[in-house]
Amino acid sequence: MVDKNEISGGAKELGGKIKEGVGKLVGNDRLRAEGVADQVEGKTEKNYGKVKDAVKDQVGSRH
Repeated sequence: MVDKNEISGGAKELGGKIKEGVGKLVGNDRLRAEGVADQVEGKTEKNYGKVKDAVKDQVGSRH
């Protein structure tokens, strides 16, 4: 089962990639840097969701 953090994180990561690309395209270093930061935040949130799912699976399989 996919955790809501995985979905939200994936969306944030994708948005960051787009923002970074636009920043590069228009020569805006601040926008590019924000995009990179959004990607990192999105990956972190996505991985958090994966860990939550794994823990739920382990706890659920014990019962």
